[in-house]
Amino acid sequence: MLKVVSLFSGCGGADRGLIGGFIFNRKRYAKLPYELVYALDIDQKAINTHKLNFKCANVVVSDIRDVHEDEIPEHDVLVGGFPCQSFSTVNPTKDPSDDRANLYKEMVRIVRAKKPKVFIAENVKGFMTLQKGKILERVKEAFEEAGYTVTYRLINAAEYGVPQRRERVFLIGVRNDLEREFEFPEPTTTEKPVPLSVAVHKLDIDEQKYYFSERAVQGMKNAKSNMKRGLYQNLDEPCLTITSHLAKVSLNSRDPVLLVDPDKELYRRFTPREAARIQSFPDSFEFAGSEADAYRQIGNAIAPVMFWHISKAVMETLENV
Repeated sequence: MLKVVSLFSGCGGADRGLIGGFIFNRKRYAKLPYELVYALDIDQKAINTHKLNFKCANVVVSDIRDVHEDEIPEHDVLVGGFPCQSFSTVNPTKDPSDDRANLYKEMVRIVRAKKPKVFIAENVKGFMTLQKGKILERVKEAFEEAGYTVTYRLINAAEYGVPQRRERVFLIGVRNDLEREFEFPEPTTTEKPVPLSVAVHKLDIDEQKYYFSERAVQGMKNAKSNMKRGLYQNLDEPCLTITSHLAKVSLNSRDPVLLVDPDKELYRRFTPREAARIQSFPDSFEFAGSEADAYRQIGNAIAPVMFWHISKAVMETLENV
């Protein structure tokens, strides 16, 4: 078994994909030979969800900057979707050099100290383009200086069996002495992406709390022409990217919503379970806390099915090592 340390683990989207052994969209994603030996996140509520779904003896709620490398067990694979708010394309005015943007250095610190065979880092699409790619190169060079051959690629989850157009950049580093070259998995669903109907089984539901008020609908209709959004989704296509503020979605934003009845102008947001399916979480995955907590954890997560394919490719890279 390959021992894994999961930094910035959140509720465990990456970890669910990495370990495997789950069913999504009537397809079984086989268990992979990974053992989770340590998981860390600063968010107690996300860790509460993580504990519901994984058997990991060492789960820590802490700021990674406060964790000494000696506290982290030896491992073969390090996983980390370091915080990405500073690299978001939604708000390009944010400072890409603030404290959160520099958290990649903490991951480099752990890599340098523990020397895992492979690390997997994830971030948003904007991470590739800010400062004309200089930030990405800076991060890549830091990992290379730690002794790793680094490969990166922008991956769209919709091309790997996820009912959502979600682009994320992955950096995979293989320790130089292993003399192995990582190859990203080829897309699995390019011709026929998985549709949103996999996640939304019924448009018209009973719970009124998920519906937008008539006032919200009128506000959208009366907004300036460049603000009229109402981005209702086609159930026959993958969903647009969902975010961590699912509980506060608006008809005047870029948030994807559902149009239940065009004649009655009925719109609604996704339920937490629908949102989880959009991210490719199996229905067996439990979320701790309130609905708002679940929405935030789901929106921040790495899509498990997409990560399963990457984890399988890492496993194949490390065969016979």
